[in-house]
Amino acid sequence: MLVEGDDATRTTVGSAPERPRRSRARRTRAAALRLPVQAPFHLEATVRVLQRRPANLIDTWDGGSYRRVVRLGHQVALLEVNNRGTIDAPDLRLSIPTHSGSTDERHEAVRAARKILGLEHDPAAAQRHAESEPALRETARALRGMRPPRYPDLFEAFANVIPFQQVSLEAGMSVVAHLVRRFGEAIESSGRTHHVFPLAEAIAEARTASVKRSGMSLRKTQSLRAAAKAIAGGALTAESLAHLSTADALERLMELGGIGPWSAALILLRGLGRVDVFPQADTGAESSLAALLRLRSRESLPKIVERFGDCRGYLYFYGLASRLLAAGLIHPAGDLCAHGHAPIRAHSR
Repeated sequence: MLVEGDDATRTTVGSAPERPRRSRARRTRAAALRLPVQAPFHLEATVRVLQRRPANLIDTWDGGSYRRVVRLGHQVALLEVNNRGTIDAPDLRLSIPTHSGSTDERHEAVRAARKILGLEHDPAAAQRHAESEPALRETARALRGMRPPRYPDLFEAFANVIPFQQVSLEAGMSVVAHLVRRFGEAIESSGRTHHVFPLAEAIAEARTASVKRSGMSLRKTQSLRAAAKAIAGGALTAESLAHLSTADALERLMELGGIGPWSAALILLRGLGRVDVFPQADTGAESSLAALLRLRSRESLPKIVERFGDCRGYLYFYGLASRLLAAGLIHPAGDLCAHGHAPIRAHSR
């Protein structure tokens, strides 16, 4: 079923990323498509662990709706997702501009939204594992219906891993924001600016010094450009990695300069949805989990990770989400209003 409404959008696409050309605003209509999803589904929790921080320029959340721009063929389109139902009876809707192209491209938008939000994953097994850990039970219930989100593009996964190597989450987010502003595009819709993640080609063709000005070390800059060149040239594709076992995919990624076990695991988890991997030596995730599980030492964490089996990647998201819960950025499943929205008094920061 299609439900239509009005929206005003315009696109900013520039040959020089620092001074983009602005096209004239044009009037469009929006089509709303139903997204099939298995209950339960916690949209806010899923989006928040995708974002990592509210300052994320690409993935935005306003307390009720998730928005991001995706590429559909040779054009970009703003997607908006909201849950008109509840966590236990979700009614997930995807809104896209009706001028976004053919029926095939709209179907591609649905596939992109489902991939980003991890809708292909059944959360039941991870929920059972989490609730079997007494120290994790309360958090697991608060996050009931959270899915493991992923980036829609392989290069976006690399660009959300390499800048974070051995730095704080905030420092990594700052680098990514600079990359987005410097090398990306933008859409203006209803008075808001929505950024488009840069293509691999944009980084591959840029000068090293220009990419380095985003705040990375020379070594990280070279690693990111090497990954961009491999992806842009077709030497490395999401499809080729998808056909490999997890062990072989990890090995393939570690053949690239600057990609070690932690980076390879995180690329598979957040870029390809491989929830059977847990990024070992992730200081932030391990510290959060150790505190959450009330462990005396992080040395006992691997045993718990192994108990999760093929769902071990969920532990990474539980660790991240526990901090977001504590900060009030995720509302516990039981505290959400009838239609899955956060209470008005507690909108996102």
